[in-house]
Amino acid sequence: MKKKIGLIQDDPWLAPYEQDVMQRYQYYLDRLKQIKEEAGSLKKFASADEYFGFNYDKKLKGWWYREWAPAADGLSLIGEFNGWNADLHPMTQDEQGVWGIFVADDSEHPLSDQTLLKVKVQNGFQERDRIPAYIKRTVQDPETHDFKGQIWAPKKAFKWTDQGFDPSVIKNPVIYECHIGMAQEKEGVGTYREFADEVLPRVEKMGYNCLQMMAVQEHPYYGSFGYHVSNFFAASSRFGTPEDLKYLIDQAHKMGIAVIMDAVYSHAVKNIAEGLNDFDGSDNQYFHKGGRGYHGGWDSKLFDYGRTEVMQFLLSSVRYWIEEFHFDGFRFDGVTSMLYHHHGEGVAFDHYDKYFRHMVDWDAICFLQLANELTHEIKPGAITIAEDMSGMPGMCRKVDEGGIGFDYRLGMGIPDYWIKTLKHKADEDWNIHEMWDVLTNRRYKEKTIAYAESHDQALVGDKTLAFWLMDKEMYWHMSKGDEHPIIDRGIALHKMLRLFTAALGGEGYLTFIGNEFGHPEWIDFPREGNDWSYKYARRQWSLVDNQDLKYHYLSDFDGAMVHLLKENNVLNAMPAQQLNMDPINNVVVFERNNLLFVFNFSVSSSVVDYKFFANQTGIFELILDSDAEAYGGHGRCDASVEHHTMLVEEKPQLSLYTPCRSAQVYRKKAEVKA
Repeated sequence: MKKKIGLIQDDPWLAPYEQDVMQRYQYYLDRLKQIKEEAGSLKKFASADEYFGFNYDKKLKGWWYREWAPAADGLSLIGEFNGWNADLHPMTQDEQGVWGIFVADDSEHPLSDQTLLKVKVQNGFQERDRIPAYIKRTVQDPETHDFKGQIWAPKKAFKWTDQGFDPSVIKNPVIYECHIGMAQEKEGVGTYREFADEVLPRVEKMGYNCLQMMAVQEHPYYGSFGYHVSNFFAASSRFGTPEDLKYLIDQAHKMGIAVIMDAVYSHAVKNIAEGLNDFDGSDNQYFHKGGRGYHGGWDSKLFDYGRTEVMQFLLSSVRYWIEEFHFDGFRFDGVTSMLYHHHGEGVAFDHYDKYFRHMVDWDAICFLQLANELTHEIKPGAITIAEDMSGMPGMCRKVDEGGIGFDYRLGMGIPDYWIKTLKHKADEDWNIHEMWDVLTNRRYKEKTIAYAESHDQALVGDKTLAFWLMDKEMYWHMSKGDEHPIIDRGIALHKMLRLFTAALGGEGYLTFIGNEFGHPEWIDFPREGNDWSYKYARRQWSLVDNQDLKYHYLSDFDGAMVHLLKENNVLNAMPAQQLNMDPINNVVVFERNNLLFVFNFSVSSSVVDYKFFANQTGIFELILDSDAEAYGGHGRCDASVEHHTMLVEEKPQLSLYTPCRSAQVYRKKAEVKA
């Protein structure tokens, strides 16, 4: 009898779809076989940037420039070096539709480091000045705002010092999601080096071991948050040079922090001037033709993953970021949109048919499988995360098990649930059984990154958890000594929701920069509607640094929580075991990796001598208390008190004090003496 593939073995409900999973896997194998036959290996196939774009030839002493533009009638290299004269450097085309030119160092118009350039593309009577597709640096003119490509060839190569860093040692990923530009307090754009020198030490102190960087790939509109990418090999020059980005990553690695890139391969900016749209004039070079190549909700272009040259372009980008910049993995944005022809819009994923038989894009799935295989081949300890709201089975299973190959998926339903709860339910109506179900509902053997909020919840049009909890009162009552019931409730629940999410919701945890200390207000990038202001596109570190304000309570608790998760191997442990559910007092008790977590969500019910059955005997000590005065609480629990289990009905029972609106974590200190 033929052994079932791993994904099917572990989920009996998938048995009717075994043939679909096998066909999907076979499609991947056939594509991989073709790639290896043509290129020799997946990595060689994903090294197209070493042929296309600009590459220096040490033997011939000059620059090769090659561009795939099969439908174009003519290409000419233009730039500062030749006075932007298209007649001086016409390119020739080969049988595969590849245009090329060699510019020797001893020619009349040589290329040199930091030369600005473009390529003039002719299609019929239409001529356009375009940025080369494989360009590795673009810069924007501060006056005209026009983007141009740039040769980047510094005489001194960056010297890495991170040889001893291995991301595979990170078994409990706690992720600090960040945006470099808005990471400074100044009303302006922050830089890679400023982040490395001023923010990274904060991240290290709080204990986060992964940095997830947004908006790295170049994008023409700053306010897009980096999600309308124009140049897939270029690090955004707004924040500094490629060497500055390498410096940041190198510094992070010295601190033991892995760096993950928020990678956008689900769509691309529709701009013709800066991006790939209609590059050779055919309307279907990199993207699907017509309506299929346009995402109405995002106003952007959609890749044709079935085209070999497009697949090679995107996979080469994946390889490039790892090898050139030492990134330790990717968070793939917009995966749901890639998986289905309907992009997940208006679809309720309430039946397995919708994962395997209804408008599924096998080419996109194959790209994701190849991207994951490539990433882990180049850097075995790399971390890949899928942003998928559909819940496709196998997203985080190995490809040879019938999966798509990601290491983790984002628990996107969790922050939505918390926001919905805060918006629509009174505190007295919180349902602890519902809360438990939402936080523990994840697929077997598929790891989840849990989070209470990310950048999505902080954008204009929504509110952070802190703002939902405390709103305008944060402006007037965050000074110590200023007691206010809304602030008191907000601080208490802010800590509880984070700990509940982190300890219960997955195998990893994420927060967005500044949210750990309850950063006030929303994120609003400079735009015409706010007079191009940077007031809300920054992080006010002075708030958390001011010991006279209450913000540091939240940050201090967050740091203590993160250290606890790592030191006790909580996230890498088996899922939590429910020990006690008390809807009368709204108390939840569970165990994870031998730690006891006690949550009291009651508005007013603090219970002395609260008894529950534990799953182990022993003497327990309090190691984290959200109600501690050091974290802005009321100090109602005494950390010096030891708690001994007593055998009741031959089962170990603990008795604790559980104050309302608080959470405590207990660890076994010793065995109970006979």
